[in-house]
Amino acid sequence: MGMPASETQPDIEDSAWYQPRVAMRAIRALMEDPEDTAQVFRVIRAMSGPSRMKGFKRFIKTPVGRRVLAARHDLADHLNDREALRALPEGSLGRAYLAFVERENLSADGLTQASVEGGRAAVTADQTLYSNRTRDMHDLWHVTTGYGRDGLGELALLAFSFAQLGNLGIAMIIFFGTRAGVRDSGDKRLWKAVWEGYRHGRAATWWAGEDWEGLLAAPLDEVRRQLGVRKPEIYREVFADHLEAAPAQPAPV
Repeated sequence: MGMPASETQPDIEDSAWYQPRVAMRAIRALMEDPEDTAQVFRVIRAMSGPSRMKGFKRFIKTPVGRRVLAARHDLADHLNDREALRALPEGSLGRAYLAFVERENLSADGLTQASVEGGRAAVTADQTLYSNRTRDMHDLWHVTTGYGRDGLGELALLAFSFAQLGNLGIAMIIFFGTRAGVRDSGDKRLWKAVWEGYRHGRAATWWAGEDWEGLLAAPLDEVRRQLGVRKPEIYREVFADHLEAAPAQPAPV
């Protein structure tokens, strides 16, 4: 990860208006260094517009949202408790998540740090809790959807997330990332795999309002059925073809 975004790029205004110039500057930085996750959060924040407040208002109307805000539950606390995750039943979502983050050398704290470097909006404590919660779900969504952390898997999951959350910054990252991927690989099926992710996001339940703490102990297959997950068939086909051409990483869950 590179220098903190605040040291290299202008501040993002706390505004409901879109800020495309700021977003494009972050997009260019992300294209130069795809590992600079802070730029992802800068793009998302610059182009959140009304989507963040729309999602928050929807969240507070759900039973999970009311419970989380009343109890001040932090999803990251559950995801960082690896001993508790290890004690969950074999085949559960929590155990699959633990295997994923350990294999990929990840933690919920990594997303937290990247979002801090990307800048924070001046919002209420409840809105911050909601925003942090949707951020910390990212790797859970990897496991639940079956999209890996390869470049195409990240883009397909972002397409799923755009369908769920409606943030135009996510759409910008998808477009420029997929265009670059097609240019570099010559494989136009990347667009189909990303579109598949979007369609699956539209077909699923609204994941920002799901009880992820409660789902951790449930069998992964049952969680997928409950949340309306569809198999990422196009993604897996393209992934397998590129893995065969250049083996470099494990297959997705």
